[in-house]
Amino acid sequence: MKKLVSLLLMAICLVFTAPVMAPAAAKPAQATVVAALNVNVATAKELQSLPGIGEVTAARIIDYRKTNGKFVSLEDMMKVKGIGTKTLEKIRKQIVIE
Repeated sequence: MKKLVSLLLMAICLVFTAPVMAPAAAKPAQATVVAALNVNVATAKELQSLPGIGEVTAARIIDYRKTNGKFVSLEDMMKVKGIGTKTLEKIRKQIVIE
C-alpha cells in the first residue's frame, strides 16, 4: 500500500512539475512586414496586387497620373473611374501617397 501511495505521489509531482510543451504542429507566429504601395510610382502589375484593382483599373490609375500629375491624397484615388468608396476602403491600409 505504501508503494502504491508513493508511486501515486511521484506521478502527481511529475505532472505538476513537468514543463508545458506546445503541440508539435503549433509554430510561433511570424510577423509579416508588407510595405505600403506608393500609388504615385507603382507599376500596373503592382497596382493589380491590390484587392479590387484589375488590369483595366490599374491602367486608369497610371493614365490619371500621366494626365493630372501625382495623387495628393488617398481620396484623390476616387477620381479614377472604377475606384469608389468601397474599393478605397479595401486598399486604404495597403497604399500611400508620397
